[in-house]
Amino acid sequence: MQVIFFMIGVSLLMALGFLAAFFWSMSKGQNDDLHTPAMRILFEDKE
Repeated sequence: MQVIFFMIGVSLLMALGFLAAFFWSMSKGQNDDLHTPAMRILFEDKE
């Protein structure tokens, strides 16, 4: 039974870590433009 409580605690800490990383990436602008990088590969650079 103690293992279950330990695993619940570990999973909650991991979830909070991922949530903190998500909010950090949103505040730093990591997810501002998701469409342009995917389309950029379709257009060749002219030299």
